[in-house]
This record gives sequence, structure tokens and C-alpha cells, in this order.
Amino acid sequence: MDNKKANWEIIYKKDTDSLNPEKIVDTLLNNRGISSLTQKKEFLNPAHPQNISLVKLKIDTKEVLKAIKRLKTCFKNKEKIIIYGDYDADGIDGTGILWETLYSLGFDVLPYIPERFSEGYGINYESVKILKNKHSNLTLLITVDNGIVAQKEIEKINKLGIDVIVTDHHEKNGEKLNSYSVIHTTLISGSAIAWVFSREIQKSLSKNKELKNKLDLVSIGTIADQVPLIGADRSFVKWGLTELNETKRPGLISLFKEAGLMIGDIGTYEVGYIIAPRINAMGRIEHAIDSLRLLCTKSKERSLELANTLGTINLKRQKIVDEVVAHAKKTLEKDDSKKVLILSDKNYHEGVIGLAASKLVEEFYKPAIVISKGKNISKASARSIYGFNIIKAIRKLDNLLENGGGHPMAAGFSILTKNLKKFETEFQKLSSKLLTKEILSKKIKIDMALNFKDMSIDLIDKISILEPFGMGNFNPVFLTRNVLVKDARLVGRDKKHLRLLLEKDSTVIDGIAFNKADYYFDLEKNKVIDIAYYIEKNIWDGREKIQLKIKDIIFSNQH
Repeated sequence: MDNKKANWEIIYKKDTDSLNPEKIVDTLLNNRGISSLTQKKEFLNPAHPQNISLVKLKIDTKEVLKAIKRLKTCFKNKEKIIIYGDYDADGIDGTGILWETLYSLGFDVLPYIPERFSEGYGINYESVKILKNKHSNLTLLITVDNGIVAQKEIEKINKLGIDVIVTDHHEKNGEKLNSYSVIHTTLISGSAIAWVFSREIQKSLSKNKELKNKLDLVSIGTIADQVPLIGADRSFVKWGLTELNETKRPGLISLFKEAGLMIGDIGTYEVGYIIAPRINAMGRIEHAIDSLRLLCTKSKERSLELANTLGTINLKRQKIVDEVVAHAKKTLEKDDSKKVLILSDKNYHEGVIGLAASKLVEEFYKPAIVISKGKNISKASARSIYGFNIIKAIRKLDNLLENGGGHPMAAGFSILTKNLKKFETEFQKLSSKLLTKEILSKKIKIDMALNFKDMSIDLIDKISILEPFGMGNFNPVFLTRNVLVKDARLVGRDKKHLRLLLEKDSTVIDGIAFNKADYYFDLEKNKVIDIAYYIEKNIWDGREKIQLKIKDIIFSNQH
């Protein structure tokens, strides 16, 4: 087995002999840049979103007031409103939040989710024109999770006699947006912005000043969009997960059942890897409107039917992703010298190229752009690594693109197929200067060394107050050197995982190493290892035990 020394980056390097749980938690907070008493208080006791001001979120209060004034006119004149969302989980959840709020207040309002393949991302002018022909009294369009770069589309829509209110969290492109108002910040997710706007509408137009029973949707949208779980987003997810675990929504309850999840045990992992992929799958393969219907339905029977549909489509999505990744990896075997992975093929399913790009980044630790090649127009999805702002790099080649947008870590764009070769050449050229050896070196960030004798159930409970974990607030990773492997067994259906019995300083603890079966035979010869791991609680038959979830292994004699 090729056991190269892992690139472990230890944050707290001081002596960690005999630390108590309070000192360990304090070190973890300092590692995350949370050092002052005020910062620690805010982090450990995040404010309820109801109490987070527009000013703190950097949302322009004047723009919100202007939007609410326009809504009042709509209500008075019985004008039609369309909530124009997006087909990913963040956009779907945000659309559901805003539609439910306005509908409950008596507005003439309909949600609209575009179809990925025929309408594309963001506002589609032709689609809006059809909506106008269908609803002659349509005078207001409110975007959710899109619209901040839709200058041309909004100008044309205005000529149809329709005002546009943009709510979005994506990066601006510097051009003036000729919309009625813009409710924008990059500090929170798209669904969170929809929730904040709904909160302000509720305050202004309803006797009930609090917006209740919608943070469950915000938690899904925020986690799914992989934004850093710090600041306000941490508040939205922390309080949203509480609401999610108490949800009365028939659709979510049915989806949990279909996915084999128990209400009360749903955290960021369950949302990010089990719930959100099912909601996203519809928009990737068919039409995302069924995901919206699932979230908003009041019917138990309908919710069961929709949950089963989402589960089935998700399985289909997984199979298609695997096929794209397998093909891409074969292509990459021919040439792995380039710093960015750029692959295009006419058989790549447009709905899953983003997922395929993510898997390639995970495997090769290089930025990846996967392109579904069309006859005239090709669609691309890009994913990045830390230290490389991929949307900024893509925008340097705007002259070659039809449109595009995204975040520093993820982006998408359309391009004329005839420009693909030129784009690849130019992008490799500009990115090769930016992608240093340091950036391309995959690191395992470790909080601190920990002794087995300092581990306890009390420590695990105290670490849990740092949840929810996710981007920007990673699950604490610890290191212990020179650990004796007393026993090793292959486990799992395909024997891909390692169950270990570990000893250090006369203390014995169980460990599980997922997808590390390759280490099994080496452990017969090398019984002493260094481990990077998460510490967790394993409850079996009513008893609580400490378990280490092993992230990486180095054989101690290979330093």
C-alpha cells in the first residue's frame, strides 16, 4: 500500500498534557478565531434570527421598506405576484418560505420554479412572458436565490409592465440592476434572505409580528448551499435544526421516513448528505416543482407519494453521477499534469455535472470544471479548493461566456461550444499562475493533540455546544501519536471499513475508520500508528461509550 505521509496541519501546537474539558473547548474556540468573551458568548449562544437586525446582516433597510410598500399596493389593487425561485434546495426552500408568508396574508401569489434544461438558471424572459400572457394582472416578480446578475432580463421584463424585486445572496457583477428593489447580502443563504424579507413583511402587514414555523426550511437551504456556518448563518442553522426536529410539515416527516431518519436525531450531516440531495435530485433530473410541493403540502397522503418520488429520483441521480465520474476519471488517467480538471462530453448529464465536479475535487484535490457539451451551447459547473476563488477566475474570461455566476467555491456558466477549446487554454493559463503548490496541497486541519486519558463523555458533551458543525466551523479533529493497535477487523457489507481496538497509556478505546480497508494488512506488520480523528459518543444497548472516528492514519515508523 502507498502510505504517503499525510499533510497534517496542527493549529494548537503547545503541550497538551492533562487538559480539562473546559480548557479543550476554549482551545477549540480560539482555533476558530473566537477569542474575546463577547465573541465566545455570541458563538455559544447564537441570537434567534427573529432578533438579528437588517443592519447586522448588511441588508439595505430602504430597499426592504420600498419592497414592502410595493407589496401593499399589490394587495390593495389585487395584483398578481410570482415568486420566481431556483431549482436547488436553497432556492426551493426560500421560495416555499416567501410563498407561504404572502399566501397566508391573503396575497394573490404563485410560486414558480424554472425547469433546468429548457429555462436554465435565473430569470428567463420568455418564461415570464408566458406567465404574463397567462395572468394579465401579473405586475410583480420576486426572485429568490437569483437575479443579482440578471440586468438584461430585468430590463426586458420591466417593459412587460412587471416590477422586479430581487432577493439574492450571490456575488454582484458590478453592473447596475434596474430592478424595483434589491434585497441582497452575501452574509447568509438565499433561503435565509427569503426568511428575513418574510419577517419584515410579517412585522409590517400582520398583527402577529413573529414569523413562525419556517426556520426548518432555512436550515435545509443553508446547509445544502454549503455556506460557512458562522455568524448569522450559524444562528439560522442552530435554531432551524431545533425547528426541523420538531417539524409538523407532512412532507418533511414523510421524507424523513423514506430516508430512514428519526425526528430528533437530525443534524447537519443528515441534512447535507441525506435530505438535501433528495430535494435537489428533482431539479437535476426532472422538475423541481415536486420538491416544493413536498415542502408545502398539508396532505399526509400526498406527502408520502411525493417523498417516494424524491427517493426514487435520487437513486437515479446517484447512478448517473457515478457514470459521469467513472468516464471523467478514465479521461483524466491520460493526462493528470494540468492544475485544473476541465472535462467536456456530449453525454454528460447537465443536471449532475456539479456533483461530478465535486467528486473529482474530492478525489484529486484540484479545481474541476465539468461541461455538458451541446451542439451550439454548452453548460458548465465548477467546484474549487480552498485558496482559489473560482468565480473570480471564470469572470476574467467573461468575453468567452454567455452567462455565469456563483461563489468562490462553486460556479456555473454557459458557453458557445465553439469557444470551449479557447476557454480551456486561457483558463489553464491564468489559473496555473494562481494555483501554487501550497494551495494544491491537501491538508488535514487538526485542532490539537489529545491524550486518551483526557477523553470522557463529559468532554464530548462540552464539545457538542460548538455545534452545528459545517463549513467555517469544522467538526473538531484531534491527534494522538504512537497508539497501539490491539485488534483490527474488517467490517461493513463490502468489508471496506476498519474496526479498531486502540491503546495509549493503559487506556483502551474503540475506533472506526471508514473506507480504510487498505490499511488492514499493513497493520499486521506495523502495530503502532498516529491517528487524526473525531471523538464521538457511541450508544449501544443504553450504554454510552467513547468512540474515535478515524480520519487519517500514519504508521509511526514512517515519519
